[in-house]
Amino acid sequence: MKKYIIISALIISAFAKANAQETQVLDTIYANDTKNVALFFPEPIRQGVTGSDNFVFTYNREKEQYFGLLQATPGKESNLLIINRNGAIFSYIVRYRKQLSKLNYFVSQSSSIGNEKPIIIDTTEVTEVENLVDNSTFYYTKFSSYLLERKQRIGTIQKRNESIVLSVENIVFDKEELYFVIQIENKSSLDYDLNFLNLSLETRQKGKRKSLQKLFQETIFKHNVPSRIAAGKVARLVYVMPKFSISNDRRLVVELNEKNGERDLKLKVSHKYINNPN
Repeated sequence: MKKYIIISALIISAFAKANAQETQVLDTIYANDTKNVALFFPEPIRQGVTGSDNFVFTYNREKEQYFGLLQATPGKESNLLIINRNGAIFSYIVRYRKQLSKLNYFVSQSSSIGNEKPIIIDTTEVTEVENLVDNSTFYYTKFSSYLLERKQRIGTIQKRNESIVLSVENIVFDKEELYFVIQIENKSSLDYDLNFLNLSLETRQKGKRKSLQKLFQETIFKHNVPSRIAAGKVARLVYVMPKFSISNDRRLVVELNEKNGERDLKLKVSHKYINNPN
């Protein structure tokens, strides 16, 4: 079955080159077995194939996403063929290298070597709206990945419960959104299954009978959210929300809930961090 997929991929690649009617020099991507090399594409990935077993390209086959991860073990060079949802074809030479100087590749549409089918231009309003949504998702993914690599901190905002540590590492304002960089560290000997991670605003009511009002905040994008954090491991993720500010009698609450467990946490974030993001 694998041989058939590879042969089909080679046929598609040859067809694309024939349509282009010119010889194209393929870019080389280096990978190893200790780091993930991420490739971000302008359209979701429909299919990704490597020509050799010592290269592995993983992507979400159930829900099409804009990025995939490449790893390699020592061996001869090979090729990587990617087909996007819109039929655009991308082809690369892949090689193993022990030391990597680049871990993220942001691929432009212009680097496509061809298309597996004729491109039909649809100028309807529905298509324009879809493209706008896709472009926004791609930007959120790209900027979230950048923030996770940057490792900038806004302060010490942390809460722990039974060896589970919940932290808000950074809050960044970009364009019209706030990006919350969140870390979950599992210092226990048991895996942590995530039920939900919610963000809400909490307001203190003044008077003799003090009470709290909670308003759930809808996120517009989530990046790298795990379903499980293995024992001794750390997960870092990003929540994107529309820009907002709060008064000094309100605070943001980050609520972490364990599935089939009781290691729950509520981390309160002061208004000063929300109103003065990085």
